Amino acid sequence: MKKEIDVQLEAMSSYLERCDRAVADTVRAAAARIPVFHARLIAAGIDAAAVRRSADLDRLPILTKDQLLEAQRAAPPFGGLLASDAEPARLFCSPGPLYEPQPPGQDPWRWQAALRALGVRRGTRLLNCFSYHLSPAGAMLDEACLALGATVVPAGVGNLDLSAQVAADLGVDAYVGLPSYLKALVDKARERGFAWPIRRALVTGEPLPPSLRAWLEPHVPLVLQSYGSAEAGLLGYETAPNSGLEIPEGVLVQVCDLETGATRSDDALGQVVVTLLRSDFALIRFGTGDLSAWRQGPSGQPRLAGILGRVGEAIKVRGLFLHPRQAGAALAGLPQILAHRFVVRRAEHQDQLSCELLAAPECSDSEALCAAVRERLRSWLRLSAEVVCVPELAAGPSIVDEREWR
Repeated sequence: MKKEIDVQLEAMSSYLERCDRAVADTVRAAAARIPVFHARLIAAGIDAAAVRRSADLDRLPILTKDQLLEAQRAAPPFGGLLASDAEPARLFCSPGPLYEPQPPGQDPWRWQAALRALGVRRGTRLLNCFSYHLSPAGAMLDEACLALGATVVPAGVGNLDLSAQVAADLGVDAYVGLPSYLKALVDKARERGFAWPIRRALVTGEPLPPSLRAWLEPHVPLVLQSYGSAEAGLLGYETAPNSGLEIPEGVLVQVCDLETGATRSDDALGQVVVTLLRSDFALIRFGTGDLSAWRQGPSGQPRLAGILGRVGEAIKVRGLFLHPRQAGAALAGLPQILAHRFVVRRAEHQDQLSCELLAAPECSDSEALCAAVRERLRSWLRLSAEVVCVPELAAGPSIVDEREWR
């Protein structure tokens, strides 16, 4: 056991050493270009010129998603983290709302590594089932596919019938999207009698439990899981099923102690904390809110053990984060609602979201109220939900996650 721990610590030390020079260069350049980041360093008592190693960032408090949201509200649209001379190719909006700039260059979010592991190359026809509207996921995978020379079918989400038919007609052989949407696509193709051509899939945005992987395997022989965020792009990817998540180039990924924020090198649970190794957007020591731990990869290198939970109140539903504050804001303009509660369940390997409402006594048309709430959830949160009025609601959290991942 001690030998295994020593090997893991040595591998982690080697990984951090490979990142040290890039981290030091990034910190110095970002401090020179971005006054808000420079001020953040000064507040932590850190001299940018003195940063030599990844470990030197341990004194910098982790930037949480809530803090990023507050910074963007105070100094829209990017909270002062984007260099004034940066020229983003696209601008995106994720639930919160949080605004993300597209970095310059080819495959700026680094997803090529995950697609290469899947076997995507020139000549591959790939069905991209991530949204192309406002949120960056569709564009992220699109850019990486094009950089590899693959042909992209921009399916997006929401039309299973047409996507299943297009996949069959065009002989699509690869897929990127949510694992639950892949299952729904397989079911739709079988229901309609379409040929099923997809042989490999890269899935992300929600957990891939063993039972769903086993269900998919007869239909899609190779399914690899990956992990990323709207703010930072690709953060980890499988090179084989259940191999752990390899860390791509261009980003420092750390697992940090939940109490102290210090970097962990052992296999204990901690928060995934990210530093982009670029100076035009100072996303440095950014806490993703995801929980993970280190494990040894096939060649002894450190890999993430997968996403093992969430820090704080926000949860992910069908690939999108649901924030209590944002959910409350979506319903705030409806005075007929005295209280509400969101419940997330799991059925047939798909997330099921319901919204329970406690209506005011003077509300005479509960069906109309539910319809208005459904529309608000679609437009404000980009999530569909079953909306019901209930006779009472006990005090408690506004979002309840009842899912079991097994």
